[in-house]
Amino acid sequence: MILVTGVTGYVGGILWRELTRAGREVRGMTRKLSEADSRIVAADVLRPETLAPALEGVSVAYYLIHSMGAGRGFEELDRIAARNFGDAAMRAGVERIIYLGGLGESAEELSPHLRSRQEAGEILRESGVKVIEFRASIVLGPGSLSFEMIRALVERLPVMVAPKWVSVPAQPIGIEDLVDYLVHAASMPLERNHIFEIGGADQVSYGGLMREYARQRGLRRWIIKAPVLTPYLSSLWLRLVTPLYAEVGRKLIDSIRHPTVVSDRAARFSFPIRPAGYREAIAAALQMEDEAFSTPGVGDPSAIRIRGSLGHGHYASRLIDMREVRVSAPAELAFRPILCIGGRTGWYYGNWMWRLRGWMDQMIGGPGMARGRKHPDRIERGDALDCWSVEQYDPPNRLYLRAEMKLPGRAWLEFLVMEENGESVIRQTAIYDPRGLLGRAYWYLVYPLHGLVFAGMLAGIARAVR
Repeated sequence: MILVTGVTGYVGGILWRELTRAGREVRGMTRKLSEADSRIVAADVLRPETLAPALEGVSVAYYLIHSMGAGRGFEELDRIAARNFGDAAMRAGVERIIYLGGLGESAEELSPHLRSRQEAGEILRESGVKVIEFRASIVLGPGSLSFEMIRALVERLPVMVAPKWVSVPAQPIGIEDLVDYLVHAASMPLERNHIFEIGGADQVSYGGLMREYARQRGLRRWIIKAPVLTPYLSSLWLRLVTPLYAEVGRKLIDSIRHPTVVSDRAARFSFPIRPAGYREAIAAALQMEDEAFSTPGVGDPSAIRIRGSLGHGHYASRLIDMREVRVSAPAELAFRPILCIGGRTGWYYGNWMWRLRGWMDQMIGGPGMARGRKHPDRIERGDALDCWSVEQYDPPNRLYLRAEMKLPGRAWLEFLVMEENGESVIRQTAIYDPRGLLGRAYWYLVYPLHGLVFAGMLAGIARAVR
């Protein structure tokens, strides 16, 4: 039995899916259960009495917990949590703990964040359970705090006045390589404690990462260095630009005062892994975002959850408008109006607005609405539907369209039909990936009109079903 703590977190969630896909017997642990899943248990490392049931029968435990988001006093919380978990693991007979910590030279000058991460590893080793500690720098992947900070800054600021810390060297690692290390550590021979420093193939600064992200997104960005910006002033600036990441981001910025590069190459000789460079890791992260939406099988709960909740929201760089309606009909019947959408049938609401938008698109070189559709009630992958093309088609459950019109970004429209007790839920999701500041401005300028059209379209589909 393998226990993954922090299973609702970024690394924990991806590791959970990878271990499950590999057929391993896995138990997840989180403080609060948000859904019914017999494989996930509720336990809190700050309440030691809750840990024994979670650790019962476990041979390998992944410790992926930190208190950085708790504000002041997070270092003491990390000490208590590591001590409680290590003691409980020892009593439960756990054979090994695999811990993900932070890369950086062990020294008094380390930031509180990095010092706390390394101290937690030492406390786990003191428990008597064998520990494999990985020390990593920046993690590149959609959902990683560092990656999302880079994304937010590059997407929103054509010109960045950057402090000295953007030039400090780091050795980022892609999320896929990081998870490979974690998975291999569960079965490697272990006679003593190990500390492995892991990183990608290249050394690069935050500034270099921002430039490469901008290049791959097709954005022109200028970075102007200003030595007077201290980490504290940078955190205030971060709060204005990316308020979602400001609290934890301030601690991350404070950690960038010193290089975070691999100095011990033991991991290279202990694992059959050759990590990618940062360019490949950024490209893979952007590809993972596309696959999260375009891969068939979105009816399963994990895929639906990635899209957030109903209404207006976001996932990674995507802005989302999600709506649903329930109809008293089986899925095959509920899907029929969706199958006929576009062409002579139209879009079930505001067809004059669709034609106007198509005319505007043609004026700037786009296809507009003139292409229509090949057949009134049959669809094949790759077909044109007015200003859309069919990217995925899984009748009678899913139609996934990609916008062909000229936009400052990319757009998709998904129709998903889920049958429940003889009824069907029709979920309609508009997904927009804005390119830079202009792309975001476009979304918010037209959002009132989109809200009218999307709501009317779904209501029209429901009327057609009835």
